[in-house]
This record gives sequence, C-alpha cells and structure tokens, in this order.
Amino acid sequence: MELTEFLVAWRPLLATILGVVGLLFLILARQVNAFAALLVAALATGLAAGLAPGAVLESIQNGFAGVLGFIAVIVGLGALLGTYLEASGGAAALARSIVGNRPPGPAGIAMGFVGLVIAIPVFFDVGLILLFPLVRALAAKAGKAAMYFGLPLLAGLATAHAFIPPTPGPVAVAEILGAEIGLVIVCGLIAGIPAMLIAGPYYARFADNRGWLPDRLESAEPSEDTAAENGLAARASAAIAVPIALIVMAAIAAQVGWDSEFIGFVGHPFVALLVGCGLAAWALRPADDAGRARLKDGLTRALEPTAVILLVTGAGGAFKQVLVDTGAGKMMAEGFLAFGMGPIIAGFLLAALVRVAQGSATVAMLTAAGLSAPLAVAAGLEGWDLARMVIAIAAGASIISHVNDSGFWLVSRYFGLTAGETLKTWTIASTLVGIVGFVAVLLLGLVL
Repeated sequence: MELTEFLVAWRPLLATILGVVGLLFLILARQVNAFAALLVAALATGLAAGLAPGAVLESIQNGFAGVLGFIAVIVGLGALLGTYLEASGGAAALARSIVGNRPPGPAGIAMGFVGLVIAIPVFFDVGLILLFPLVRALAAKAGKAAMYFGLPLLAGLATAHAFIPPTPGPVAVAEILGAEIGLVIVCGLIAGIPAMLIAGPYYARFADNRGWLPDRLESAEPSEDTAAENGLAARASAAIAVPIALIVMAAIAAQVGWDSEFIGFVGHPFVALLVGCGLAAWALRPADDAGRARLKDGLTRALEPTAVILLVTGAGGAFKQVLVDTGAGKMMAEGFLAFGMGPIIAGFLLAALVRVAQGSATVAMLTAAGLSAPLAVAAGLEGWDLARMVIAIAAGASIISHVNDSGFWLVSRYFGLTAGETLKTWTIASTLVGIVGFVAVLLLGLVL
C-alpha cells in the first residue's frame, strides 16, 4: 500500500525521469532526430504522468507555439543579417581589420574577438568555414600551427553561439525562463569575454608551448588590407553593433525605471534586428552583378538552416510545457531547493549532463531550460538573476565537446587533426569556455 501511495504521489516526477532517459536513449542509441525525439518524450511523459491524451496534445501545442512566436522572428532576421555580412564579404573584411598586422600573441587575442563578433549573426559552422582561410594565412605569416589561431577563433565562435543573443540557443533559453534578452546580452558578454580569452588565446599559448598543436595544413598567403576593405569592415561592424546596442539600451532603461515607449519599441529584438538588416542591406549592397547574384542566392538559402533549429526549439518548448502542466517541474524545483541546490547551479549541471550524453549544445540548453524553469519560478528569480541563469545553462551546454558532437568532427576535419589531437585541443577549449563562463556567472551574482 505504501508503495502504491508513493508511486501515485511521485508519478509526475518519475514520469519525467523516465522521459529524459527515453529522450537520451532515442537520440544516442537509436539516432532519432532530436525534433522527433523531443516530441515523443513530451507525449510519453505527459501520458505517463497522468494527463489526459487531449490535455497532453494541448500542452505540446501551447508550448511549441509559445516559444516559436518570439524566437522564429529573431532567428529568421538573424539569419538574414548573417547572409548580408557573408555574401558581401563584410564579415571577412571585419575579421581582417580586427587582426591587422599584429604579432602572434596579440593576433591570437584579436582572433578570439573576431569569433566572438562574427558568431553573433552567423552560425558556428558558417563562421569557421568563412574565416578558416584567414586562420591559415595568419599561421603562414607567423610560422605557427594553424590551431594557434584556430583555437581562439573556435573559442570566440563557441562563446557567442552559446552566450550572446540573437543566436538561437540563448534566445530560446531566455524565452523559456522569461529572461530579458538585453540583460542576457550584457551577462553573456561579461561572462563570455573571459571565457573566450582563457579557452582561446591563453590556452593556445599553453598548448603550443607543450607541443600539443600539430600542423598538417598547407600554407596560405595572407591577403592585403585595402582602404576599401577597411570601409567595408566599418559598415559590417555597424550592422552588427547597432541592433545589439538598441536591445541593450532598452533592457537597461527598463531596469533603471526609465520608461519610454519609443526606446522600448526600437529596442525590441524584432525592431532592432530589422534595423540591422536594413542597415546591412543599404551599407553592404554589392556594387557589381556577380555580387548581387551571390547575395540573391544567399538570401534565397538563408532560412534553410533555421528550419531545423526552429523545430528543435519548438519541441523543446513543448517538452518544457508538459513538465509544467504535469506538476513535475514544481516537484523537481522543491526537491532541488530542499537539498540546497540553487536554480543557477542546477541549470548548469543539468545542461552539462545532457551535453556530455548526447552532444548537441542546443538540445542540452533546451532540455535543461525546460527542467530548470520551475526552479527559477520557485526561487523567485527575476531580472539579472534570470539572465545569469540563462548563461549558466549555456555554460553547462558548452563543456566537453567530444565524439558525439558534430562540431568536434568539423574541427577535426578542417584542421587535419586526429580524434586524440582534437580531444587535447578543442575538447579542452570547449570545457574551459563552459567552466570559466559558469564561474563568471557566479561571481557576477556578487555584484548584481
């Protein structure tokens, strides 16, 4: 009788545990697409927790629509902005202008900031492909292994991809937790810059001194900067900086009580990114037919990669809503808080566990956000604390990129590394991004 009462009382939580285990089993053992796996897990968890079939379907629909109603617009506009920067050559010009003719050490630091800036509007893999020739050119010029400049670039790309909106991951987590995007940007920059520096240029120097950076790439001659290219770089930087500045301005204005309908309007992510796209379309417009054709083709294909991201994000929102509606989320929150584990630490650990188990940082972020959202509500987090929790989850989802992560093999292939060499370089760097970012979030809590 006692066992029956226990099972009834804890049914939602037990169903959630089985749902998460099933989710990982589908993705890892059966290689099921993350979108389908999340939907199956949401359905199974809701039914096992005791929700009526119709209520489960309604919960999934509400969770899916609630997340995508905000995120889809941001991801779409971000993809368009990235296309303008890529097709015009503005992203590459901006990268070369930041690196300049610096010696190897400062050039490595500059390369980290290149990755940090470029990955805000451009996806991780696109950023690597786009800037790989610059890495080879710098390596040839400095007589260094390509990974000496590759690790800073990769650390910058990974940090921005996970920490700084409007990239999809932190935007989705912010929406699930109810965090303000502008505050997430500020916290992401504060935590992301030291994470990038330690995981990128500083770790690259450490690894280089110990002979951990093999170089099997052919040399490439560096390109020369021109006045025209410097102008292009300035216009590209404006297209990135203006929307971010507008979003941050609106968020800080709201925090300090400076209520302004105009600032709130222009600083809304929808409007700010539209302004950025308009600025890019005007400032980076091609001057010749070949450039116009390249831009037209890029814009046609710009939204293709966002489809998978949006579907997975929506399914993550559906899973989160099922946890809320079954009451499992509240039970988990009470359990974590009873053991003295705060929501920020719990979010980091949950994201880290899912990341190590299945590889995808985005899936790890969405799963951890859904599981830990009730903790944030139970703890009464708001404002800066919610923004810190978003970055803590992003940090957990960044660690230990290994053989089950597609990014691991992308790095291995481009830099000509064996699996062991990639573990010794990129895996350690990605782990440093997560650990340093999390420590920065904890320290940030002492001053905010």
